[in-house]
Amino acid sequence: MLIKMNPASLSVRLEESFTRSALRSYLAEFISTFVFVFAAIGSAMSSRKLMPDATSDPSSLLVVAVANAFALSSAVYIAAGISGGHVNPAVTFGLMVGGHISIPTAMLYCISQMLGATAACLFLRVTIVGQEVPTHAIAEEMTGFGASVVEGILTFALVYTVYAAGDPRRGPMGSIGPLSIGLIEGANVLAAAPFSGGSMNPAASFGSALVGGRTFKNQAVYWVGPLIGGAVAGLLYENLVFPPLESASSQAGV
Repeated sequence: MLIKMNPASLSVRLEESFTRSALRSYLAEFISTFVFVFAAIGSAMSSRKLMPDATSDPSSLLVVAVANAFALSSAVYIAAGISGGHVNPAVTFGLMVGGHISIPTAMLYCISQMLGATAACLFLRVTIVGQEVPTHAIAEEMTGFGASVVEGILTFALVYTVYAAGDPRRGPMGSIGPLSIGLIEGANVLAAAPFSGGSMNPAASFGSALVGGRTFKNQAVYWVGPLIGGAVAGLLYENLVFPPLESASSQAGV
């Protein structure tokens, strides 16, 4: 059975996706994603500069994890009041599945994020001569399926935290929300970067692979896993853990 979408409804959604406020949101996503990817990928390049054998030096992993945590916290904070501070197509997809953003707007968010990530990687490649832009890669002992599952679990944790941090029923987001999102990002990088790359962000993986001139082999790992993980987080949070119509008493666990 085919379900037909109301043309009027589709037209309204498209119009809403091109209002002045929406255009400001796309610009905010571009800028915040640029800021995050520049710091995240740049920290990996810095660690390689200071530690030639960075791949086997545990301190380089700590450097990258801390940079990811700080950068994502800042990127979410600067865009939260304008676009929601998604900074990640998997987050946008998870919020779309939860009904917080329309499909046309979500698609334009993702385009803005991919452009921001690509611009950041391009800037790094042009300005830092003598170093290649690093790309996310899976370890030799990992299969593509296994890496995709790991990325899905990491992104599930990230998007679930985004839902919890931005839920108005828990009170205003303030500054602790972006901080908690950054902390789970850093923790996930520490946990899985040596195995699956610890990306959790399809835009960052796409931009670095495109500008780095590397093959797009295993690129599906950084799309399929995160998108599924983000969608599951949205569905679980909105429908089981913290339903919108949940009573105050049940919210308190009474």
